[in-house]
Amino acid sequence: MFSHVMVGVNDIEESKKFYDAIFAELGIRSGYRDPKGRVFYMNKNKDTFGITIPIDGNDATLGNGSTIGFHVESPEQGDAWHAAGINSGGTTCEDPPGIREEHGVYLAYLRDPTGNKLCALLNLNK
Repeated sequence: MFSHVMVGVNDIEESKKFYDAIFAELGIRSGYRDPKGRVFYMNKNKDTFGITIPIDGNDATLGNGSTIGFHVESPEQGDAWHAAGINSGGTTCEDPPGIREEHGVYLAYLRDPTGNKLCALLNLNK
């Protein structure tokens, strides 16, 4: 359904450091910068995630109520993803990372340096 997801950031270098760290935990290589200064990440399925300074010249703002979710393969990978984000300028949000028995999922939430909300998710009912 989706070709890509792109989020606005206010500091491309700070944000690239953050996303390089969390995506490394998911086995995705460092982002590449295109001629316009945007940074892109792609997994083996060619799912694409990008970061950019807003083209209208205004500050990037977070989407209130928006969350971008990423699949993880284990709770340990999710914990490592979360720790990499905290150690690279992100902040934790929501409940601490862990299994939500009532929903049959593992969840970990972060905000990137601009405030965009991210989630690592593992469906335990597969």
